[in-house]
Amino acid sequence: MASKSSKSVIRQVVAIGIGAAIFVALTTVQIPVGFVPNTALQVRAAVLAFFAAVFGPVAGFAIGLIGHALGDALFYGSVWWSWVFPDAVFGLLVGLFAKKYAIENGGFGGKQIALFNVVQVIGNALAWIACAPVLDILIYKEPANKVFAQGVVAAVTNLIIVAILGTLLAFGYSKVKTKSGSLKEE
Repeated sequence: MASKSSKSVIRQVVAIGIGAAIFVALTTVQIPVGFVPNTALQVRAAVLAFFAAVFGPVAGFAIGLIGHALGDALFYGSVWWSWVFPDAVFGLLVGLFAKKYAIENGGFGGKQIALFNVVQVIGNALAWIACAPVLDILIYKEPANKVFAQGVVAAVTNLIIVAILGTLLAFGYSKVKTKSGSLKEE
């Protein structure tokens, strides 16, 4: 019989695999914003936030890194690393507070929802307004005004989709965990 820590590692690896696969599959599911090039409302941001909030910072980082890199490679033919790393950073930051969200315990209520959304707003700002533009400038020599505009739009669109869909995913999963936990006790 596997120990609790080996079960936890297996669970993390499975979560990373499933999360990255879903992230890749959702790469082309997006609504372009139109007024800033190469930016769109992306459902995969909510999925990343959800997995990070449930499975923690390692899973969040790995899903963001692997999912974004594979999605770029498969659907666009090349990997834009300055946008891959911010997704990994975002997943890491949201995942740092996984225990406080209490999603696995069925406790994702008002305070936890507020915390989740404060963290995801800060995480999106750091990832997309700071990290992505700076990496675009350093790696690809992109013009600052263009990449900072893209970063702001990416942050805003991501925080909207995470606030709505990410919160709903976490809330629904939390309630399912509560029901399945109460069924086991009976």
